[in-house]
Amino acid sequence: MVCLFAAAGIMGAFLPATGVHAGEITVYTSYEEDEAAAFLAAARRDLPDIKVNLLRLSTGDLHARMLAESANPRHDVIWGWAVTNMVDPRILNMLEPYRPQGIEKVPARFRDTENRWFATTGYMAAFCVNNEVLKRRNLPMPTSWEDLLKPEFKGEVVMPNPASSGTGYLQIASILQMKGEDKGWRYLEDLDKNIAQYIKSGSRPCNAASAGEFAVGASFALRAIKNIDEGFPITMVIPSEGAGNELEATGLMKSSRNKKDAKRFIDWALSANAVNEYYRWKEIVTVSGGTMPKNFVAAGLPEDIGSVMVDMDFNWSATNRDRILNTWQQRLER
Repeated sequence: MVCLFAAAGIMGAFLPATGVHAGEITVYTSYEEDEAAAFLAAARRDLPDIKVNLLRLSTGDLHARMLAESANPRHDVIWGWAVTNMVDPRILNMLEPYRPQGIEKVPARFRDTENRWFATTGYMAAFCVNNEVLKRRNLPMPTSWEDLLKPEFKGEVVMPNPASSGTGYLQIASILQMKGEDKGWRYLEDLDKNIAQYIKSGSRPCNAASAGEFAVGASFALRAIKNIDEGFPITMVIPSEGAGNELEATGLMKSSRNKKDAKRFIDWALSANAVNEYYRWKEIVTVSGGTMPKNFVAAGLPEDIGSVMVDMDFNWSATNRDRILNTWQQRLER
């Protein structure tokens, strides 16, 4: 049986494992709630004898929690978490090298040279643009980050808060990497004049735009695709400058009290059934063996997603994370 627990207020209360229990592990993740539920349902079918206690937090909040617990980590596996956070030396020090079954299906550039983590999935920035709001307010369809500076978009744009959202941080980091820091910060300060809100979650800006509260929600591609499928009157826009992106990684905790089952879970994360599930949910899948769903293409995602992805420097994003977030909070946070 696989049990799903989440942060308070989402799906229930989380109780950390306090002892060694054969067949029971604790997993921390930043996968979206519905993604995590679908992936765990697949795991339940393949690993019926392992109980998985899952804590789901946003990327930044999970980073803070792991550092706060570093003297006594309470989980066995970190699963589907931003590489930018995973390569923090303080986090890497908590991970035990492990080479799971099937790792050869993941290209070398998507895994750690010391086998401390590997990335199976990822996500990329996209705008959710409400077609009805555009028409009602006589607004042009934005096609780029630059378009969001137009005065007619004042108060019509919402973005994730980069201090708590991995999507928010990749958006900020990609802009700074594309433009250079001086021009990038000037752009972000100009954009701030049109921002109505900075929202804690990466998906909520898209949901807010989908509901007609704002014209544009800077979010990620999969959220836009799913909202289109659900019938919301939005268009997914991949910014013409390129889409910032992040990979989601998995690793084994040195402190795991049940490494046998933790390793079985990590092996499962590279299994054919897991990969098939990834392709149903994720716009970026690093593992060979699947096909992009037709609805992804119909929503506007190119089959060659590499053609629209910014060539992110994840080490730069990780090394400069604290400095970038401190600067953002001083200049722009409300």
